[in-house]
Amino acid sequence: MTATHPTHAPSTAKREWAVGLTVFGAVMLMIAGILDILRGIAAIAEDDVFLTTRNYVFEFDLSGWGWVHLFLGVAAVIVSFGLFQASTWARVAGVAIAGLVIIANFLSLLYYPVWSVVMIAMSGFIIWALCTVRKDDAWEPFERPPGNP
Repeated sequence: MTATHPTHAPSTAKREWAVGLTVFGAVMLMIAGILDILRGIAAIAEDDVFLTTRNYVFEFDLSGWGWVHLFLGVAAVIVSFGLFQASTWARVAGVAIAGLVIIANFLSLLYYPVWSVVMIAMSGFIIWALCTVRKDDAWEPFERPPGNP
């Protein structure tokens, strides 16, 4: 029978929760980035998937929106690799990229409305996951198992 220390249980649970949220944010950011890359490529190619409307307040050329989404998607995928290493810079950059994705999808809402709403919701979950974790809870990289001191 081994003795357990009750003081280590909460920190292990907090660490597992923090690691899980960070990995969730990293995976969601990577998926959102890949989908944004595909959306950007489709918009640059001026695919027939997108709606064209007149008199839109935030009117911008469709290929221009494609380049914006392509750039944000590439940045999101790069930052997601940093999140898998539990980097603090990647958490800050991930929140910033997800915020920019929300803004870009809001401004291009009339071109592809349903998909824009889905991407806004995904980015909201990413921001939540990356902002919920405290630095002290998941400071170490993920290579070390949470139960070993």
